[in-house]
Amino acid sequence: MRLRAAKFGPFLFGLIWFGLGVCPLVHAMEHVILKNGFELDCVRRETVGDKVRLYLAGSGTAANDDSNYLEVTADSVIRVETVADVPQPVSPVKILSPVTIMTAPTKEELQEMLAHAGAAHHIDEDLLASVVRAESGGQVKAVSRTGARGLMQLMPATATAMGVDDAFRPDQNIAGGTAYLDALLTRYHDNLALALAAYNAGPGAVDKYHGIPPYHETREYVARVIREFNRRKQMALIADPK
Repeated sequence: MRLRAAKFGPFLFGLIWFGLGVCPLVHAMEHVILKNGFELDCVRRETVGDKVRLYLAGSGTAANDDSNYLEVTADSVIRVETVADVPQPVSPVKILSPVTIMTAPTKEELQEMLAHAGAAHHIDEDLLASVVRAESGGQVKAVSRTGARGLMQLMPATATAMGVDDAFRPDQNIAGGTAYLDALLTRYHDNLALALAAYNAGPGAVDKYHGIPPYHETREYVARVIREFNRRKQMALIADPK
């Protein structure tokens, strides 16, 4: 059963081949602008084979944090800008006005958003719908005890890295969550269980235990998403057995 169209294919956040493998200075950050419109900051980077590991800046991310990175191919960067002598970022408290907090989309609107994001990243929209169900139950304004927000429960640092300005906007949240899941699938060589575990517990935990972490919440989460995904596929076969 394929989760992506045709094949998992190259990760859309691919970066051009850099002359140096690692950002030269702890204080020098790089602002990376990608073809798909996303912009993100690199505290450091290194090449691994034909991939580039882009270590992200964000709330609570230190320059020596080896667990918070995206591993990408080398083909989608528009521009890289060096930002020198930048202190560790502090995420400001964002006051959201009633205008920026959107109401829940209709079933049809949500399906269209999932289909659009899935097509952009070659990820099955039923898988994305299963993640949304497990993460937030479809609640646009959902906020977890750890601060994750919106339909796909993006942490503030992850949302920033994925180019999400307002995690309570369904379209932005789904776009950012899908891009992040795409990054994790690439990182774990299309191993869905590991990618889902990393989405829930963080890639650092998956790397530490060399597999799904021994956390009850994470293991239940992975099983719940896969179970829902299988249910959706079975229902689709019943509805259209051809």
